[in-house]
Amino acid sequence: MRETSTFEGWQESRSKSIQKQQVRYTSAAAQKVTEILSFAGIGVNGSEPWDIQVHDERFFDRALGEGSIGVGESYMDGWWDVQALDEFFTRFRRADLASYVHDLKTALLVLKTRVLNLQTMQRAKEVAQAHYDLGNELYQAMLDRRMQYTCAYWKDAATLDQAQENKLHLICRKLQLKPGMTLLELGGGFGGLAHFAAKEYCCQVVSYNISREQVAFGRELCKGLPVRFEQKDYREAAGETSQFDRVASIGLCEHIGYKNYRQFMQLAHGRLKDQGLFLLHTIGGNESYSYTDPWIHKYIFPNGLVPSMVQLTTAWEGVWVAEDWHNFGPDYDLTCMQWWKNFDRAWPELRASYSAKDAASSTRSVVGDPIYSDRFYRMWKYYLMASAGSFRARRLQLWQIVLSKGDIPSYTPVR
Repeated sequence: MRETSTFEGWQESRSKSIQKQQVRYTSAAAQKVTEILSFAGIGVNGSEPWDIQVHDERFFDRALGEGSIGVGESYMDGWWDVQALDEFFTRFRRADLASYVHDLKTALLVLKTRVLNLQTMQRAKEVAQAHYDLGNELYQAMLDRRMQYTCAYWKDAATLDQAQENKLHLICRKLQLKPGMTLLELGGGFGGLAHFAAKEYCCQVVSYNISREQVAFGRELCKGLPVRFEQKDYREAAGETSQFDRVASIGLCEHIGYKNYRQFMQLAHGRLKDQGLFLLHTIGGNESYSYTDPWIHKYIFPNGLVPSMVQLTTAWEGVWVAEDWHNFGPDYDLTCMQWWKNFDRAWPELRASYSAKDAASSTRSVVGDPIYSDRFYRMWKYYLMASAGSFRARRLQLWQIVLSKGDIPSYTPVR
């Protein structure tokens, strides 16, 4: 018989205790939600920092009827709060509480992802407009000085700036970059890697990115360096005839979609010279899905999808040889928490900046809420804390994978 761990024993005891508590709300929905939350040791109006505090009883019906979207939107609307939102999500994700609620909106999203290709070129532009083109002042306030909007590498680092510089060095060392080499970047972000590879490793870089704001920022950043930015979908690189010594894709794979993974792998292979290396940096999931969380889909990353190990290896079968697979998912928890601290610290200035602008011409979020409204603040906090909790619960991973054409004699992993 398997022994019960200390945590499992505490969790079971806590669950029974919560279910025996006098619940202020007596509706069937309230009792059901209370029961489900108790499986993760989360109470309703309890004293633990991860216990939710319900301000509006309509939350219970909304959570059961609309699932992820109902829980997230009711938080955005102030119907419930929790002192430690990151710890709430850690327990929520570790116990897989989402599996206890089956709502129509999620079912329709699953059907849609299986019938349609949600990551076409046109739909990819929706992501850029909804998330990456929100305005650079938001990201300048939240990110490090190099504007890295992907997981930092916290080995021997005490600050976000140092951890992100560690990540850039790690990528360049894994790619074995040398002066004069050419690098193709598929999904260039704000241009941080292109700038770093050109300046620190003396490489020539071509970077593809669909985001107008990010490309403009990158071009300004890399003035005077051998870097060319193409404001194009990564798929348009397939029409190029030139090949590169190295190929890198940092944080793009989450926007590609499972129906396009094979095409992506073949595209990168076609642009890489023989004896070259391809580095893929992506969030990874423990299981294969065709859809993302409905709330994330609606408010943060439209049409996004976290790939699984099976989906990736199936896509590159017969195309690539895996030389190295590095997982440092816990570092993304630290990264998200630092982003949250930076964002929260900058919030008064960001809000004042918005208030000084004409609301009619201000940037809007993906669902039309004004940027820097109270609802946007709660939405952004929910997004960052949900992400941190998912990595802390080990439901999400961060992978850096080095691939070759199988024509190099050996490869020595770098950490």
